[in-house]
Amino acid sequence: MFVYIPVLMLGVSLLTTGCTLAPPYTRPEAPVPGAWPKGEAYRETPVSPESPAASGTPWQEFFADEGLRQAIATALKNNRDLRLAALNVERARALYGIQRGELFPVLEATGGGSQQRIPGDLSSTGQARTTEQYNVNLGLSSWEIDFFGRIRSLRDRALEEFLATEEARRSAEILLVSTVAGAYLTLAADRENLTLSRSTWEAQEKAYELVKRRQEVGLASAVDLYRARIPVDTARGDVARFTQLVAQDENALNVLLGTSLSVLEAGKPADLNEVRPPREISAGLSSEVLLRRPDILSGEHRLKAAYANIGAARAAFFPRITLTTSIGTASSELSGLFGAGQDTWFFNPQVKMPIFDARLWSALEATKVQREIAVTEYEKAIQTAFREVADTLAIRGTVDRQLAAQQSLVEANAETYRLAQARYNKGLDSFLSVLDAQRSLYGAQQGLVGLRLAKIANQVRLYAVLGGGSEPDKSRLPAE
Repeated sequence: MFVYIPVLMLGVSLLTTGCTLAPPYTRPEAPVPGAWPKGEAYRETPVSPESPAASGTPWQEFFADEGLRQAIATALKNNRDLRLAALNVERARALYGIQRGELFPVLEATGGGSQQRIPGDLSSTGQARTTEQYNVNLGLSSWEIDFFGRIRSLRDRALEEFLATEEARRSAEILLVSTVAGAYLTLAADRENLTLSRSTWEAQEKAYELVKRRQEVGLASAVDLYRARIPVDTARGDVARFTQLVAQDENALNVLLGTSLSVLEAGKPADLNEVRPPREISAGLSSEVLLRRPDILSGEHRLKAAYANIGAARAAFFPRITLTTSIGTASSELSGLFGAGQDTWFFNPQVKMPIFDARLWSALEATKVQREIAVTEYEKAIQTAFREVADTLAIRGTVDRQLAAQQSLVEANAETYRLAQARYNKGLDSFLSVLDAQRSLYGAQQGLVGLRLAKIANQVRLYAVLGGGSEPDKSRLPAE
């Protein structure tokens, strides 16, 4: 007893005072410019002084459309990919707990008894006899006292891997939020295109009937009649195509939601005009905001894990001290097991010193290479993130100009179509001019819907690539 307790106290104290051989962590320099690109494609001034940063804006505040908010909330609750990411986090937390537990001794209580008959020719007395032995012990076995930080380095590696997994979960959440928003907006745009194609079909049917009556009385040729049939069939085909796309959009959104769109109180979006656009956000003045993106934080945690792994590989070159000890009581009779003077103790420290093991050098080299791999992956993630943000900023800086030009194009084509129809009705022009004007108008209207979708979708993408859509959950962090 008097040997066991001081040794245990000494070992526990070493847990907090021992050294570690892991190299000090240094964050690599970001291999991207410190500021966002500038030029004709980018806005020279922030969107608005009140525009918030993406990483500090919850998705509930960023998205203004109630139906879209309901869809995102439903997906976050039901989506299986996100659920799998959360389960991976729980597994990583448990693995960290296992590795952290290696720092502490495992106390075990054991009890046992045995009886043995010894024949006379083997007995020291020359007579056969039966022996009995009973014992109860409390102790620990093969507890490694972490003098050189091997176990602590492995614990630190497990912690960083857990934190990387948690950031990966956040990345999955951001991806899910932006994907649901994109699918919702695409559904709204395709429904608007379906409405446009139906109205065009109806208008062309009326124009066809008018040309047919003119042809019957000799005011229009058969060529005009067949030409009038072309936009009718084109619009009819587009109705079928957009009906299919709307159905497929709904199916895709149902999978993301993990349930049917019918559960949403706000229902399906009728068209893109009815969807309230999200808030404008600021990208900030410096590209350092990228370092708060979950995927980049995940890469940094994996880099820190590689540093810790080097410490464990270095510690393998030094002696490993293990301790096995126990205290208890023993007796030859069960009734005397806890009697006075029956206490026992056992103390067995061991030191294992590697003399030659070529594998240790290869293991150390492998950990160093793994660190370089982690550095490269971290830097690559930053470069990819920078390009994603720069691309979305280029779209944001030019899409309003594209929209203005497309709106003007729609108005010009609408007036051209009206005039061509009037000239044809007066017999001043052929139906070919009407057909060309109608095709141009229809294409310009579809292009306008596509640009409006591109603008709103780009706002969502900018929010996502700046790290918006998920906040750290401190309740998930393991207790030290």
